Amino acid sequence: MRRFGLVGRPLGHSASAVRFGERFAREGIDAEYGLYELGSAAELPALLASLPDLEGLNVTIPYKRAVVPYLDALTCEAQATGAVNCIRREADGSLTGHNTDVAGVRASLDRLLGTTEIEEALVLGTGGASQAVQYVLAERGIPYAIVSRAADRGNYTYDDLPVEVVERSRLIVNASPVGMWPDTEAAPRIPYAYVTPAHFLFDVVYNPPLTQFLRYGRQRGARTLGGEAMFAVQADASWAFWNEGRTPPPAR
Repeated sequence: MRRFGLVGRPLGHSASAVRFGERFAREGIDAEYGLYELGSAAELPALLASLPDLEGLNVTIPYKRAVVPYLDALTCEAQATGAVNCIRREADGSLTGHNTDVAGVRASLDRLLGTTEIEEALVLGTGGASQAVQYVLAERGIPYAIVSRAADRGNYTYDDLPVEVVERSRLIVNASPVGMWPDTEAAPRIPYAYVTPAHFLFDVVYNPPLTQFLRYGRQRGARTLGGEAMFAVQADASWAFWNEGRTPPPAR
């Protein structure tokens, strides 16, 4: 049996085990997907040593950047973002980190924006998911500003964010975990009164499908998209990465 899994903390919000379990059953793949809640990223080597047949891992909050020092190689996307959400254990035991969130963000923005050109974007949060969002915005040539809880990590804090920036940033991305289950009534503290029907709001959170952030956007007439599409695309990209160059076993 092949073994894969997810590391992070907490993991109660995650649908990864269910999604991969359904895929394995549907495609007749003899594999299992476990949830491994770690107290810190420093526990990753011990986990891998205890599970020598573990072929690949997904990485979620808060360890997408913290796992990087424990890896032997990074793909171009992982190097560019400085964040990893997918790890492959190679045949020689070495670890390669990849960022499949990038593919998920690309697909989500394609779906949300279509052919609309965005002059300026606002990114809420500075963690691993934010790095993928920033990477894709840079690819598209969309200037952006970052809002952070800490003054030294973004262009603005939530306390000093000018309303004019919200007004002119027609794409606003919640790249933070605020609003994620179980704290579903929470939303990033931005002045939603300045969101208009010309705005697009994208939330990387997929549980719940409709976050409070998106509800506030809809109340103002904005077009919105939750994190479900991003989650699905990055999961498929993870599976492709784990199987890259590997001859899959015959179906049962």
